[in-house]
Amino acid sequence: MQSILENIAKHVALTPEEQELLLSKTITQHYKAKTVILNAGEICKYSYFVNSGLLRSFSINDNITEHVLQFACEGWWIGDMYSLLTQKPGNLFIEVIEDAEVVLLPKENQDELYHLIPKLERFFRILIENSLVAHQERLMDNLSLTAEERFEKFCSKYPTLIQRVPQKQIASYIGVTPEFFSKMKAKMLRK
Repeated sequence: MQSILENIAKHVALTPEEQELLLSKTITQHYKAKTVILNAGEICKYSYFVNSGLLRSFSINDNITEHVLQFACEGWWIGDMYSLLTQKPGNLFIEVIEDAEVVLLPKENQDELYHLIPKLERFFRILIENSLVAHQERLMDNLSLTAEERFEKFCSKYPTLIQRVPQKQIASYIGVTPEFFSKMKAKMLRK
């Protein structure tokens, strides 16, 4: 549980008592690879913190095409923000890519902690702001960069994920088909 406390300590300082209270409101789960921990159409009831392993969030369109929204490895948070905040059915799946240990913070406990430990409200506001900036930057990249440039940016921004994430999921994340991705990578290697 040290990992989640270290993650929070990057932005706010909790007393030992506050740390203990926070940990008492969480649930630690172990998941095997390929486990779907949230399905589209369900209400997201947790904020998920990855202690170990690798997860992804994605949607599936009418043509059965997957669109990867986010990857989350050790020390990262993941969830369906729309569903979590509105408590309405969401559009995202969350799947375990590598066996994982995940800390679940139930929505009602998170709301309660905001009142008991106001610093946590600040912490989650900072996370949401950082997430908003990252998603805006990704949207702008998708509108203005070539697929090759988006892949190069992915590689430089997330170097540890290159060997851990299946190629077809990286292709989906950067917005190309697996076939185009293979041809693009081959072309890049020839340069």
